Amino acid sequence: MSVVIIGGNEGMVCQYEGICREYGCKAKVFAKENGAIRKKLGNPDMFILFVNTVSHKMVKSTLQEAKRNKIPVLRCRSSSATALQDLLSEHME
Repeated sequence: MSVVIIGGNEGMVCQYEGICREYGCKAKVFAKENGAIRKKLGNPDMFILFVNTVSHKMVKSTLQEAKRNKIPVLRCRSSSATALQDLLSEHME
């Protein structure tokens, strides 16, 4: 399963990827916007939005891609490692 994480803390990108690996997911993490994010998203199985740490522009682009490709979007207010673990354990079973 592939996951794209939008938002979060730049210093925790490796932790996010490691947590996703523990749940059998391949993860791409975009902690901040670097150019046109829409072209970099690909076609994952799921999007995860860390709502408190993401720009409105990134949210809008992600939601448009999700709607176009019928990809589920999970939203999480906190961008902590524990919040990501809770979210994945809840939705991966």
